Amino acid sequence: MTSTSAGVRQFPADPAATPVLSVRDLRVSFPSEAGPVRAVRGVSFDVLPGRTLGIVGESGSGKSATALGIMGLLPPTAHVSGEVLLGGRNLVGLSDRLLSAVRGKDIGMVFQDPLSALTPIFPVGRLLADALRVHQDLSRRAAWERAVELLDLVGIPEPRRGARSFPHEFSGGMRQRVVIALAMANSPKVIVADEPTTALDATVQAQILGVLRTAQAETGAGVVLITHDLGVIAGHADEVAVMYAGRIVERAGVDELFARPAMPYTIGLLGAVPRTKGRTDRPLVPIPGEPPSLVGDPVGCPFADRCPAVADDCRTEEPALTAVAGHGEVACLRVGEIADGRVAAESLFAVGAGSAGAGGRAEGAGGAGAGRTGSEGAGTAEAGGGDAAAGGTGPPGEHMGTDHMSTDHTGADNHMGTGHTSADNRVGAEHTGADNHMGTEHTSADNRVGADHMGAEHTRTPEPPGAPHMGPAHTPPPGDVVLRVSGLTKTFPVTRGALLKRRVGTLHAVTDVGFELRAGETLGLVGESGSGKTSTLLEIVRLAAPEGGRVEVAGTDVAAPRSAARTQELRRTVQIVMQDPLGSLDPRLPVSQLLAEPLRAVGHERAAIRARVAELLDLVGLEPSVADRFPAALSGGQCQRVGIARALATEPRLVVLDEPVSALDVSVQAAVVNLLVRLQRELGLAYLVVAHDLAVLRHMADRIAVMYLGHMVETGATEELFAHPTHPYTEALLSAVPVPDPRIERSREHIVLEGEQPSATRLPEGCVFVDRCPLYRLLDENVRQRCRTERPALRPITAAVGPGAGQVAAPAGPGPGHQHACHAR
Repeated sequence: MTSTSAGVRQFPADPAATPVLSVRDLRVSFPSEAGPVRAVRGVSFDVLPGRTLGIVGESGSGKSATALGIMGLLPPTAHVSGEVLLGGRNLVGLSDRLLSAVRGKDIGMVFQDPLSALTPIFPVGRLLADALRVHQDLSRRAAWERAVELLDLVGIPEPRRGARSFPHEFSGGMRQRVVIALAMANSPKVIVADEPTTALDATVQAQILGVLRTAQAETGAGVVLITHDLGVIAGHADEVAVMYAGRIVERAGVDELFARPAMPYTIGLLGAVPRTKGRTDRPLVPIPGEPPSLVGDPVGCPFADRCPAVADDCRTEEPALTAVAGHGEVACLRVGEIADGRVAAESLFAVGAGSAGAGGRAEGAGGAGAGRTGSEGAGTAEAGGGDAAAGGTGPPGEHMGTDHMSTDHTGADNHMGTGHTSADNRVGAEHTGADNHMGTEHTSADNRVGADHMGAEHTRTPEPPGAPHMGPAHTPPPGDVVLRVSGLTKTFPVTRGALLKRRVGTLHAVTDVGFELRAGETLGLVGESGSGKTSTLLEIVRLAAPEGGRVEVAGTDVAAPRSAARTQELRRTVQIVMQDPLGSLDPRLPVSQLLAEPLRAVGHERAAIRARVAELLDLVGLEPSVADRFPAALSGGQCQRVGIARALATEPRLVVLDEPVSALDVSVQAAVVNLLVRLQRELGLAYLVVAHDLAVLRHMADRIAVMYLGHMVETGATEELFAHPTHPYTEALLSAVPVPDPRIERSREHIVLEGEQPSATRLPEGCVFVDRCPLYRLLDENVRQRCRTERPALRPITAAVGPGAGQVAAPAGPGPGHQHACHAR
């Protein structure tokens, strides 16, 4: 049912081994109205057998274009040059017929979206059998049996039955297992995995990464793992290549890169990652600005406008990859100063102590103003000045560059140009060592970050005692109850028939869910897909009588009769921010009209609407010029800021956020999280947040409720739940969150849940988690019987009460308000 693994890689490494894949000076460009978009610019690397090369970088850095260029899957309009050597044979320039003989046999690929990679009209066994017979001389019977073996190898339950199932009958995790089985079917020399776990829950991600490791062990293949998740890289890569603006800017062994990053961009990426351990009373540290447009070759270093260590030479010369002793290769003119400590890496993207008036707000697609930084990566004061983000005013921050604004670019490539400045990239007063949160003070006297190194005169002022902090650990006491939910239940009918539909079952989406949420407080709902999180949100924002239970918003029972005016007032009280920032905005309307719509709906006058739109843009850190743009001309982070501004237009008391940062890059994600925390402090909002990323929730939520199959199985204060998870499902969720530190990630125990969630149409009679519970087999028969037949209710956890007969001891130290639903503890 459940396996526990240590996460330590066992693949032998022979540095002298012959590479199975060699990429040399790979270049990929796409035509556009503005000129060729150079998506990949001279990428070179080797992949050794049995080893994994991880490729990381923001969206638009060229990762996927590199993968598709290797596979020969780019559109005919793309221009590709360079060499992709597989077994000494150059794949660049081969016809599609010749490449078809290579793809699937010598090189396999795992795509980001498994459903789009599988033909929906054939059962998965047929897809695997056909892939085998194309490259091997096998009979239909032998190919079918081998397909069943592959499905069993990748962990598909009842593989013989699964082979006859169609892709749409599988969950996302099971479909990705099938794609991995296809990639490994013919024992290829190389497997290219392009964001193989991006759309999956943490527990399913852990399963898929385990399957990918199995595929590598079975085939001995070299793996190219492309992902934005640095925790995944820490646990599964042997070597890391960091890409920016279409080229590799740092390449090193995984231990060296995480321990001593030498490129400012890499330092920024690592600093922006939310952690499941360490301090949460500081803002996350995003990289200011956005990647540049790749229409034409950049002049100077492409990262110069976002780099806090920029020097004059950086703007005139693009650095080449240079070997660094004991590290790898880095493309930075100042790498020597960073490597020997004259420029402290920890301080480059530290949280500053500047005030909002000194350059906190920013907008990236070309807006400019005195003292304003670049785009959504800096966004608001939380990116450039820490205390302003926290709602306070601190001493002036340090300026790390020269005032420089470059031309705005917009277009289909969505790079949005380089409309940003390096003038207000602040270097804060603190860094925290391993967590890269910047906790030791440095002054210019330290000879680490002096004016002579940074390119601008600056001073460093220590943070005054008692300055306000960010994060739930320092949230003011919550106010009045804004939302009260008790016994909430929601079911959906399961029907059959095309014309005359008949009900054949019931899907139990939400069962007996209850909680309270106060002003100024954040409650996070977590759990795998299908656990009922979003259904709970939608039942609340529907503001109608629930199927079962009771929902009160601002003291009003939503099921009680009320006037039209009261209904409108209630709808103003609750607003929602959706997961997909671009999909949630009408593409036909400019931002000004998108923000004006909810204001018109509640009866605001035209002059008041104009003033409020300008106020909302300023509130979320966007320039006034954004008002005239359409959603397609904005980046993902800017679109999400518009979505947040739209939700705040009617001055709600409760904001419901459904995966608000899951579609964003790590740096943009950090800026949006900081923005949400700041807005809550300033406006006293109550947040109900659904997220699958527990590390993000740790920085946002005061309390967390864990859901499984529509039931709450554990709830408690955020720090308490992270420190002392008690329900076995919560333990598995936390175990599955990758840690961006190779030493920790590869030495800690991982609880990998096997199998899939049971169908919500056939709930177990007893505990809903019994079929996957890792503790179940450790219990005596009496407790097992209770687990199978009696549904456990949420109950407080007390440290004084130990395990009963046949139970398993819970982790020590539970605090007040911590509840779980488990017979085993």
